[in-house]
Order: sequence, then C-alpha cells, then structure tokens
Amino acid sequence: MRNDLSATIGARRDLGPAYEAELVESFVERIDATVERRVDAELAHRRGENDSAGKEPFIVAMVSLGTGIPITAIAGGISDLPGIITVWIGIVGVNAALSLGRRRR
Repeated sequence: MRNDLSATIGARRDLGPAYEAELVESFVERIDATVERRVDAELAHRRGENDSAGKEPFIVAMVSLGTGIPITAIAGGISDLPGIITVWIGIVGVNAALSLGRRRR
C-alpha cells in the first residue's frame, strides 16, 4: 500500500492537479480491493473453523450413546430404575448444554 501511495503521489506531481481526482479515485479503489480481499479471507477462515466445529455435536452424541449403554447397565444393576433415570438425565443434560452453548455463539 505504501508503494501504491508513493506512486500515486509521484503521478500527481508529474501530471499536475488536473488529474488529482482520478488518481485519488484509483488509489481508493485499490484500498477497497485490498480490504475486500482481507475480509473474504477472514470469512473463509471463519467458515473453515465452523465447518470443523460442526462435527462436534455428532461426536458428543455418539460418545454419549456409546458410554450411555454400559453406564445404564451398571446403574440399573445397582439401583434399578432411579439409577437409570439419573444416568440418562445426566447424558441429556450434557448434550443440551452443548447445544445451547453452540447456539449462543
């Protein structure tokens, strides 16, 4: 950008004030293009983060089911129905907290 500004100022000196508006407009267009590229790059970067984070709920759900089955068997063997209910309330709570946390972001 500094080189562009120096070139624009040099061109203004060489061409005179008659071309000042065109030179300024050209410089502003180059700044706009640079800002637009940076914004697009940042948005693409953020989309990439969101895409990888989109797998998180699925993974948590699968782990919840995978661990929920043996924990249910253990809780059912120790304390019958109240233990099973307690286990599944905990599993649902973890998944609900994850879901609500993602919505807030």
